[in-house]
Amino acid sequence: MNLQKSLDFLKALSEHNDKSWMDENRKWYETEKKTFEAFVSGLIAEIAVFDPAIADLTPKDCIFRLNRDIRFSNDKSPYKTNFGAAMAIGGKKSNKAAYYIHIQPGHSFLGGGMWMPEAAVLKNIRQEIDYGFEDFQKLIKAPAFTKHFKKIDGETLSRPPKGYEADNPAIEYLKHKSFTVGKALSDKEVTHKDFLAHCAEAFASMKPFIDFLNQSTD
Repeated sequence: MNLQKSLDFLKALSEHNDKSWMDENRKWYETEKKTFEAFVSGLIAEIAVFDPAIADLTPKDCIFRLNRDIRFSNDKSPYKTNFGAAMAIGGKKSNKAAYYIHIQPGHSFLGGGMWMPEAAVLKNIRQEIDYGFEDFQKLIKAPAFTKHFKKIDGETLSRPPKGYEADNPAIEYLKHKSFTVGKALSDKEVTHKDFLAHCAEAFASMKPFIDFLNQSTD
């Protein structure tokens, strides 16, 4: 399945981000929406091979709306200029760690993890890292993982969180408020015939990281 026409649509949308253009191009949008839904359906099936817990998800459970919430934004553009989906136990609105895909001309990426977890979950993640730092290091330094994801991203505190000393071996990870990873994708990669398989391989390498984070939500 080729996503070239989806990239073409998103590029055009970024240049004409208004309701009148969308109304005129509704059929194009509906076509590319279905293409992305089919891609996400295939991605769910691929991920379910190594992570059966998400096997019962549907594309609707995972794909984010194109419409933007502009109520509190200075940017009144009505539409996002990307297609995005989060595959997590319970769907995109759950508190579980997710596999994420973002399709946008020139800015596509694969990602995953937890973004700004609630306080209780964040506390648990920090405890898991502190208690099991050796295991955590092994999974984020595994060759399969580092082939795709080079570092843990996310907003961090400037000082150690409450209950942890500055000399804690895991302090740079304990300062994190989010625990995410990402891998940039070129348009050429997104439109390659093996793109689905490439995504599946990257997400498979991420599974130990996802499992580690999900321990904190049980």
